[in-house]
Amino acid sequence: MDTEEFFLPRSRAANERLHALVPGGAHTYAKGDDQYPENLAPVISHGRGAHVWDVDGNRYIEYGSGLRSVSLGHAHPRVNEAVRRELDRGTNFVRPSVMELEAAERFLATVPTAEMVKFTKNGSDATTAAVRLARAVTGRPRVAICGDHPFFSVDDWFIGTTPMSAGIPTATTELTVAFPYGDLAATEELLARYQDEIACLILEPAGHTEPPPGYLAGLRELADRHGCVLIFDEMITGFRWSEAGAQGLYGVVPDLSTFGKALGNGFAVSALAGRRELMERGGLRHSGDRVFLLSTTHGAETHSLAAAMAVQATYAEEGITARLHALGERLAAGVREAAAGMGVADHVLVRGRASNLVFATLDENGRPSQPYRTLFLRRLLAGGVLAPSFVVSSALDDADIDQTVDVVAQACAVYRKALDAADPTPWLGGRPVKPVFRRLA
Repeated sequence: MDTEEFFLPRSRAANERLHALVPGGAHTYAKGDDQYPENLAPVISHGRGAHVWDVDGNRYIEYGSGLRSVSLGHAHPRVNEAVRRELDRGTNFVRPSVMELEAAERFLATVPTAEMVKFTKNGSDATTAAVRLARAVTGRPRVAICGDHPFFSVDDWFIGTTPMSAGIPTATTELTVAFPYGDLAATEELLARYQDEIACLILEPAGHTEPPPGYLAGLRELADRHGCVLIFDEMITGFRWSEAGAQGLYGVVPDLSTFGKALGNGFAVSALAGRRELMERGGLRHSGDRVFLLSTTHGAETHSLAAAMAVQATYAEEGITARLHALGERLAAGVREAAAGMGVADHVLVRGRASNLVFATLDENGRPSQPYRTLFLRRLLAGGVLAPSFVVSSALDDADIDQTVDVVAQACAVYRKALDAADPTPWLGGRPVKPVFRRLA
């Protein structure tokens, strides 16, 4: 057994204090210490570029920054400058600021497949607004979600379908149905089964695999034929696939789409965008029933909109999407080579588009394993790599990637020992990590 230990005493104490004051010890479940090896959940002091420091003074190369939101790296100078400029001019007023106009113009120039946009603070508000709007314009009650995608909203229409459905009435959950990604026949069967009941199809247009040829166009045709609204959740694909999102890359235009995460480089801003005919139902220039689309006190804070505009300018002028892909390709190749060199290529897998990589950890029987994930994360942390995923930011450089690959190779050597023993337990250091969505704590 490898006896090298890695301690985080100040982080451990801070986590205890967090749990005493904050349910779950974090404000996002995916950031919880249950997602990390026992007593090895660093509490962050600060970050710059692709690196973060914990309260114990350790520096890490960070992946998946801000749950994929910080795609330009922490404290990006251009974004920070834009934000500081607005802070000195006031951030929130009793009437719209001119920044709201300028940010809308910039967004719609970046995502030309949309005709109107409304900003808010988080992705859940945007997706729920899209669902409400779809129900209003179709007069139909049911929502069809892609069952292969892990998350759409904190609101009842989605969370009721997960194992964490406590507190949500069954009557609400029954109005949400699911379709499989990539299977047009199954989706058509679902639409036929609930003929004239389904208000919308909502999905991430792409994920860990590319959409099958003709799939997105086929969904567009199905939605048109069955009279339902097609919604693309572009929280992840927006900017990482192209500046205009997956809809810009694949050339299939949804009725509505939602953007967030990379849009603000860590500042709180998201967007609902789409066809004027639908979006205007939440406005003042139509004759139908008014839809309470989005109305938030902080939805158009000037500094966050300034951050979004700076992000869009940086992506366009510096070719950020291409850089993310190049960095991801280098990382994926290195990790695969390291895994193969240690004889675990069939157990440590890298998946997804180069700009949005995740890893899978499989046991000796080829099944996904939380204990083996724990072992792997433990070795990464000890090597100075904070990586719940391998999602890159553009602030990484080749030296960061090379160091990450070296640490992965060391982790894979331990992984091989555990596979040979057919038992990872001696290398876990405590309880295994847990999935976010589970019924019991």
